[in-house]
Amino acid sequence: MYTYPSTRKEDVKEIHFGQQVEDPYRWMEDDSDPDLKDWIKAQNALTESVLSQMPGRANIKTRLKELYNYEKFGGVRRIGDSIVFSMNSGLQSQYVYYIQKGLQGKPEILLDPNTLSDDGTVAVTLNGASKDHRYLACLKSESGSDWQEIIILDLENKQPLKDTIKNVKFTLVSWLNDGFYYSSYEKPETGKELSAKNENMKIYYHKLGTDQSKDKLIFEDPKHPLRYSSLTVSKDTKNLILTLSEGTYGNEIRIKPAQETGPFKTLFTGFNYEYDYLGESDEWLYFLTDDKAFRKKIIQINPNTLEQKDFIAEGALNLQNAWKFGDLFVLIYLEDVVSKVILMDAKGNPKTEWALPGIGMVYDMSASDDSEEILFTYGSFVSPLALMAFNKKTYEITPFKTSTLTYDVNALTTTQIFCTSKDGTQVPVFLTHKKDMKLNGKNPTLLYAYGGFNISLPPAYNPANIYLIEQGGIYAQANIRGGSEYGEGWHRDGMRHKKQNVFDDFIAVAETLIEKKYTSSAKLSIQGGSNGGLLMGAVVNQRPDLFKAVFPQVGVMDMLRYHKFTIGWGWVVEYGNPEEEADFKTVYAYSPLHNIEAKDYPAIMVMTADHDDRVVPAHSFKYISTLQAKNTSDAPMLIRIDEKAGHGAGKSIEKIIDEQTDKFTFMGI
Repeated sequence: MYTYPSTRKEDVKEIHFGQQVEDPYRWMEDDSDPDLKDWIKAQNALTESVLSQMPGRANIKTRLKELYNYEKFGGVRRIGDSIVFSMNSGLQSQYVYYIQKGLQGKPEILLDPNTLSDDGTVAVTLNGASKDHRYLACLKSESGSDWQEIIILDLENKQPLKDTIKNVKFTLVSWLNDGFYYSSYEKPETGKELSAKNENMKIYYHKLGTDQSKDKLIFEDPKHPLRYSSLTVSKDTKNLILTLSEGTYGNEIRIKPAQETGPFKTLFTGFNYEYDYLGESDEWLYFLTDDKAFRKKIIQINPNTLEQKDFIAEGALNLQNAWKFGDLFVLIYLEDVVSKVILMDAKGNPKTEWALPGIGMVYDMSASDDSEEILFTYGSFVSPLALMAFNKKTYEITPFKTSTLTYDVNALTTTQIFCTSKDGTQVPVFLTHKKDMKLNGKNPTLLYAYGGFNISLPPAYNPANIYLIEQGGIYAQANIRGGSEYGEGWHRDGMRHKKQNVFDDFIAVAETLIEKKYTSSAKLSIQGGSNGGLLMGAVVNQRPDLFKAVFPQVGVMDMLRYHKFTIGWGWVVEYGNPEEEADFKTVYAYSPLHNIEAKDYPAIMVMTADHDDRVVPAHSFKYISTLQAKNTSDAPMLIRIDEKAGHGAGKSIEKIIDEQTDKFTFMGI
């Protein structure tokens, strides 16, 4: 047994719909509590002490550094005749942004985020470009926080403007004339920036060359403080398209002419379906939607008459995403979670299916209306993200930027199996391993899943998984319900009162991997982040006998109070409202924190970060404290609290390697 740091307990009890609920660690929700700072230091010291005594840690880190040290690429963007892409030379903390003219141009550094901090913890992501292709908005974040600043790059001289917009979160930057629209929150109370509830999002217009204090308020909705709002300028600049949402699913679309000052007119009433604007032609606007089409379709609507009709009808496959480039439409379907890309003409007739290699995923698309090619990113479990170009005339796909690897990709393989869940649902699972792997139940296996928020888990490359496979292991990725793999029906079968389906799916996958002798309970580790961290907590409560080690990352662990912090209120759509009786009974039945019992648990290492202002770390603090108090096995119950890091986005390569090193050390491989 381990000696854990002393953790203060308080007598906090509440009655929820006749159920008494104890919350002895609620004090941990106050991130300014001095006891919490001491507790974090003590927990990290214990975790470091345990990991440092486990064999092979230094060798694991050395090999991971080698696997991460290759020229890798991120997103790609076509802006006029320029191409902007991100690249990491190997072990740089953050990806660097480059710009070049066309496919054959010479790349030049546009922005190097590594120069913005001494420790590589400032990250930058690209946002909207101006209609004249002169300026590019970027979002700068420190230490992984969701709070960001908007900075503007001049693409001609490759220098930032003096314009800086603060206090933004989840914003879209959309340009009109000599300025842009953005969404913003009021600055939180000092000391509560990472935990205070975010309310009353507003939309402003910023004119270049002016101070943020001069920005014009365009839209606010004080009657509905718990809504997201964003504004998009149509591609032809004729209309302003307002998108409102009350959570992570479902939106309302309103519209008005760009040059008018009157109110917005409702185009699609919310909030039961999704509507994503694609573009326009003549009098029609095009939207991707799941309204009366759970596998999605594209509709066209006249904003003046509100006449509406289907443009591309719902098909047998899930329409994952779509883009409109001039008179062409590009559609990405998912066929058992593998990309299938179709090019359509202006009338919605198919022109060609793209010839993609193997089990992989197309991610982003970008093109100018008059460019010869459509740029996109493509990756698989064994090959890193590549930047590719599809020629609109010849239909040929050619590589634009690709990585060179030091290991034999041909020695690895990805297969897909289907597992039968408790109610008979067939759940797809990707398995990546060496081609000569034996089914003897002795393969160390890492099973990963998410299962929520209409988010699919496509094939994706992670150098850390190559290390696992080199040790004779298997990386398993389960596409359980709650995601968008098979459309909105797949999502709804894993949300709210059907959330137990998600856990049943995952447990069925674990049982199948053991039954088919891919691995055994003594060799099977599991991992999930955010909503996937919730998944880890729920399944280890329900079936602790199945797993060797469990890694809940930045998880939603307290299902009774998740909606009280930052933007947690936006998840009520997904989970239900714990302040309503029916929803309370549902979430209380599986809440990871509230279902920990005095019994034997497998080894658990919780992972969180001090700047996570999406799923506040109090979730993880309260969860591990309860585990340490109740677990009856000899297995370690540890927490790894990263410093100057957040929910995951923008994490430096160094921090990623350290985290993966500790994970594999804890797994014992």
